[in-house]
Amino acid sequence: MATFAVILPAAGKSSRFGDKNYKKPFAPLDSRPVWMYPTEKFLARDDVKQVIVVISPEDREFFNFKFASNVAILGVDVVEGGAERAESVEKALARVKPDISHIAVHDAVRPCITNEWISRVFEEARKTGAAILGLPVSATLKRVGANRQIEETVSREHLWEAQTPQVFKRELLLEAYAKRGSFAATDEAQLVERLGKPVSVVMGSAINIKITTREDLRLAEQALKALPKPKLPGFSHPFGDDDKWR
Repeated sequence: MATFAVILPAAGKSSRFGDKNYKKPFAPLDSRPVWMYPTEKFLARDDVKQVIVVISPEDREFFNFKFASNVAILGVDVVEGGAERAESVEKALARVKPDISHIAVHDAVRPCITNEWISRVFEEARKTGAAILGLPVSATLKRVGANRQIEETVSREHLWEAQTPQVFKRELLLEAYAKRGSFAATDEAQLVERLGKPVSVVMGSAINIKITTREDLRLAEQALKALPKPKLPGFSHPFGDDDKWR
């Protein structure tokens, strides 16, 4: 049976989020922090044996103050990341348990993930060694210059938007990071592609949104109402009434 470790990068600067009180992984979403939604979803699976949350060193004090009890109850590992996403994931890779066969990386700010989508991409990665969720691009794409004028219309044929989870056989992802050098990859699939290895794309969903702005947070709140909510024993709300998102 394949076993999975899940890495949740949450060490970004959240510069576009525009909230002076919270970075986006820690913002209240219907009274829970954003990062806890995917964490609980993965922990509810029998094939997930480890969840690692990666935070910025500058957020350690805040994170411990707000979420230490939840971390202890849920049994997740917390790792301090680096300046870039690739550095953060690489630090988490060093903490993956030795008996894990596959590693998934999922954006901590994608709270609207479902067990069905996880199962599909996990199964594809188990069969092929590398798989990600994605969506075919449906909008018309324009290449725009520095003056914000259109330079050309780009064909959307064969173009897909990458999502997460991105899931890989353990040895493959470790090799991809070992050969990364200083290359600043924007996702894990890009590093595997650089090895010349195939990566399968599994159909995702528009509901699997990545929170970037506060407006995205409100959209996620509506989307979550239509999704099943996992219940794990011992959960406590880290936000009081004064912290609840409005």
